[in-house]
Amino acid sequence: MIVLSGVAVRVPTATGGSKLLLDGVDLELGERRIALIGANGSGKSTLLRLLNGLILPSVGTVTVDGHDTRTDASTVRRLVGFTFTDPLSQLVLPTPLDDVELSLRARVRSRSARRAAALDWLDRYGLAAVAEHSIYDLSGGERQLAALVSVLAVEPAVLVCDEPTTLLDLRNRNLVSGVLAGLPHQVIVATHDLELAARAERVLLVDGGRLVADGAPAAVIGRYRELMA
Repeated sequence: MIVLSGVAVRVPTATGGSKLLLDGVDLELGERRIALIGANGSGKSTLLRLLNGLILPSVGTVTVDGHDTRTDASTVRRLVGFTFTDPLSQLVLPTPLDDVELSLRARVRSRSARRAAALDWLDRYGLAAVAEHSIYDLSGGERQLAALVSVLAVEPAVLVCDEPTTLLDLRNRNLVSGVLAGLPHQVIVATHDLELAARAERVLLVDGGRLVADGAPAAVIGRYRELMA
């Protein structure tokens, strides 16, 4: 269970003042599929990054299974995996195989066993054929899946994805959405893809740094459409 209690996020500005990015957030996140929606700059990515300690709250607390993101960050990051909108921000080595091996390094000491395990992980998600290709030669969907596999290989309990389908064409969007739907993990996504959001169990709407709706997908997506109109 992820719990946010009295959370606010404030950041300094270039003029010496500060800007409130998020305020008044109290949440318990226990459903297996949760989507965050909202306009650009609404605060949804800030909220998402709080969940594994990429951002710390200025006020309040965020805990994952009782572990505080401020005081127990290493445990939180083992429990909560995070994927970025642009997989090239996450894939740091030349090939998918290299990246997944890097993820496995702490748990699989033998180099040959680590390579075999990395290939197995890639094969599970249809990437064995491109395991040793340059990440720059992969399609957008293959890059997103490779980034996803590099996180899944660490075996987190929760997967948090920041706009995982935004940069993809329809075919690759459907591919990534299908993989996310089939995972046994708790999956929390921030997304502009309302079809993806509609398949969640619970949808959160963020607007102007505040949580303005929380509930069943149809009702919350309907509220979002009203706000955007």
